[in-house]
Amino acid sequence: MNVYILFSEISSKYYVGQTADIIKRLKRHNQGLVRSTKGSIPWKLVLQIEVSNRFEAIVYEWKIKKRGAKRYLEDNQFGV
Repeated sequence: MNVYILFSEISSKYYVGQTADIIKRLKRHNQGLVRSTKGSIPWKLVLQIEVSNRFEAIVYEWKIKKRGAKRYLEDNQFGV
């Protein structure tokens, strides 16, 4: 499983999610097949974190969303 953060330069927004297949999921975001992200295409992958199972992915995703993706990236020195 992967937890990921996407960024759209069009809207200057971040999107946080989790998936087993990051390549397939990113394609779906950029093809407009995900309702919550289709208005800000294109999306680029700015962070991918591999975790061992779905439960861990959900917990990690929640922690990032609670903090805010941009702030999470800044706090952990991933750059923005």
